[in-house]
Amino acid sequence: MAATDTRGNIGADIHFSEASVSAQDQSQTAFDVIVVGSGAGAMTAAVTAADQGLSVLVVEKSDKFGGTSAISGGGIWIPNNHYFKRIGGRDSHDQALTYLRAATAGRVDERRLLAYLEHAPKMIHYLEKKSRVRYAVAHKYPDYYQHLPGALPGGRSLDPELFDTSLLGDELNNLRSPSPSTLLMGRIAWTARDAHKAMARERGWRFKIMGLMLRYQLDLRWRRKTRMDRRAGLGSALVCALRRSLMDRKVPLWLKTDFQELVLEGGREGGKVSGIVVDQGGVRRTLTARKAVIFGAGGFEQNQQLREKYLPGPTRAGWSATPPGCNTGAALLAGQAAGAATDLLEWCWWAPTIAVPKEEKPRGVFAERAFPGAIVVNGLGRRFVNEAAPYLEFVDSMYKDNAATGGRSIPAWVIFDAHFRFNYAMGPLMPGQVMPDSRLRKEWLGSVYWKADSLAGLAEQIGVDAAGLAATVDSMNDYARTGIDADFARGGNAFDRYYGDVNVKPNPCLAPIAKGPFYAMRLDAGDIGTKGGLLTNADAQVIRADGSPIPGLYAIGNTSASVMGTAYPGAGGTLGPAMTFGYIAAHHIARGA
Repeated sequence: MAATDTRGNIGADIHFSEASVSAQDQSQTAFDVIVVGSGAGAMTAAVTAADQGLSVLVVEKSDKFGGTSAISGGGIWIPNNHYFKRIGGRDSHDQALTYLRAATAGRVDERRLLAYLEHAPKMIHYLEKKSRVRYAVAHKYPDYYQHLPGALPGGRSLDPELFDTSLLGDELNNLRSPSPSTLLMGRIAWTARDAHKAMARERGWRFKIMGLMLRYQLDLRWRRKTRMDRRAGLGSALVCALRRSLMDRKVPLWLKTDFQELVLEGGREGGKVSGIVVDQGGVRRTLTARKAVIFGAGGFEQNQQLREKYLPGPTRAGWSATPPGCNTGAALLAGQAAGAATDLLEWCWWAPTIAVPKEEKPRGVFAERAFPGAIVVNGLGRRFVNEAAPYLEFVDSMYKDNAATGGRSIPAWVIFDAHFRFNYAMGPLMPGQVMPDSRLRKEWLGSVYWKADSLAGLAEQIGVDAAGLAATVDSMNDYARTGIDADFARGGNAFDRYYGDVNVKPNPCLAPIAKGPFYAMRLDAGDIGTKGGLLTNADAQVIRADGSPIPGLYAIGNTSASVMGTAYPGAGGTLGPAMTFGYIAAHHIARGA
């Protein structure tokens, strides 16, 4: 989903007749439920709690709503969902449980797995009926671990439908701008299904792109207001739909309201959470939660001190693809101060990233690693992983190889030739047939990409062993001819091939690297959020080391230790659980259990 527009904000303020809900009365200080954070999980919890007759407040530390969800792909991994069944797909609770047991390998309490499998289909069915959220099944998107029992070649990942942002009124000005990498040409919304069709070069892909561009250009009334697409896609579509659903219910969302600490009745041992303390422009306020506080505030990936404390090294907040200044671990620290147990703090939702000058955050590299004709090497010029592997496993392999080679895999380098450059995207580089080198920003040469007439010259520029790189390229060229990657079996399963070029034979993920000039781009050990956090039970209650719940405190999303353990079972394995356990938490609170 590469793009060329690198601005932090893709549209100027847009003004509508409908008043902005950000100007709501903020004199009220007591609510049944206070939700900290405004990502997909947090807003799902708020929508569901409001529907249960509870008074709800959502607080967000930044001046934009949507959190990391807004810049994500917006997909949700929902086994046994009704969308797949509608088109004749076959899945079952037991098959999905078999898969999750294998993927999580005993790291997660099975009661949490069972809760997820029971409630995830109910959650998305509920939102379809009761809210503005709309999804479609990405029936070709495979589970990530095709070698595990219970995996499916498609049907469990759901893709958001496009959302008409004019329905937000002035509140659109408060939306966190989508990442340029999630937009066609840096400005046009599309679905993940559209993106897959284009990237895999399936039949009709050119007509699909032409149609999307025409739709955008011919929306003349909207074009007179802004360059921003009227429609939102992917994660932006999801958070817009949820925000509109909160507006329908008149649920207040307070921006620039920074969570500081929990209010505990009865002390740390056995105490009940009864509210929160926030900072609003330097003014501290205490807000009362009569029933519960739900943490949906993200992880700690933007806190360098916590990264160094918990994550493997080397580690940099600047490598993360999440919004700077957000997700600094305040909820984690508050939960620990209240006696909460934690788990998985050494793990992230890893994803390799590429830094682009003048962009607020690096770009994750997801689909491009599967395109034929690009390889990733360490400082010795050697491959160390199947480039098309799931992004979590890719960066995990970076760390393992970095330890084995004495620090030669962080950063790693993606290498490709002129043929690849002309036909495919890589990070911010659009295919050369659309965006030739002459149209790239001059400052990118030597910072975003490196270029040389020979592999040896390229190796010298980036500090990679030239002999090792030459030997690796020779081997890969042989593999491209046979279609078999003898080292890492790239292209050997349905997930690898999902983003491969269907027109390349015999293996859609393999092509020779032979035509100069040659290119390199730096890959850092990035992430799309931390994976570990406060330990919770099957009802999303935060628990102590002895398993007892902390009354009045719930955690979802990346504030909690992932129900997926150290695994990433499929596209949407982050947002699916966040939204599901938000739904579970709201019902549990309403029952007064």
